[in-house]
Amino acid sequence: MYFLTSDKLKLYYEIQQHPSSTKTIVLLNGLSQSVASWGLVTPLLKPHYNIVLLDFIFQGQSDKETTYRNFDQHATDVKELLDFLKLPDISIAGLSYGSLVAQHFALLFPDSLDKLILMGTFAHKTPYFDAISYSWQKALETGGYSLMFDVMLPSILSENYFRNPLIPIDLMRDARKEINLDSEALFKLMRATQERPDYREQLKQVKTPTLIIQGEKDLLLPVHLAEAVHKSIAGSRFEVIPHVGHTLNLEAVPQIAGFIRDFIRE
Repeated sequence: MYFLTSDKLKLYYEIQQHPSSTKTIVLLNGLSQSVASWGLVTPLLKPHYNIVLLDFIFQGQSDKETTYRNFDQHATDVKELLDFLKLPDISIAGLSYGSLVAQHFALLFPDSLDKLILMGTFAHKTPYFDAISYSWQKALETGGYSLMFDVMLPSILSENYFRNPLIPIDLMRDARKEINLDSEALFKLMRATQERPDYREQLKQVKTPTLIIQGEKDLLLPVHLAEAVHKSIAGSRFEVIPHVGHTLNLEAVPQIAGFIRDFIRE
């Protein structure tokens, strides 16, 4: 389904409504993901909650032919969609890029949020992160998303995943390529991260109950970056999942679903 944003852009979303649940979880994608990336997670959550999935502008099936969008604008798109859907008790769970949108949502619209879940998250960039980001950008410029995906792999998946992949790498490569054919759209998404300032001070204003989940073997965003988010958000809960990398909605499906269910029940 499509929702028309206030600036007349088509935002793709899916909704799985629970017949009796009074709680809603919104799942926000990583950089080069789409709604399909939550396919292993949603079966573990939909017996308990309403679920909303969406592709940000420049992602998946949403509009791509527009100008750059920052994280406040992405968060506003999410708010407009949720106002339209009128679902109860909203919790937002964002992974990586989606976790940054969730952070901005929590600050812009605190009265519209019940719980905040940040996975594979960060608030400030390091020279190490910038070096990885630069390598992705150059790969995208040189060989499109196919080359970028190959360059990304060692930093977004753990060594354990390569030993025993749940979804074969070749199959994952083909599926991701289909949703990332527009390199310019990816550049626009990446620009939002590149231009985002250190957000640690702003996060001190977050009052929403917050859960932070990080993979122990996340090379892109080492644990200390998520720990800095935890220290900035007073009262937040911090969980590190052993032996897994950055892509938690693939590598740690039962773990993140369990943490989310427990946190929302609290």
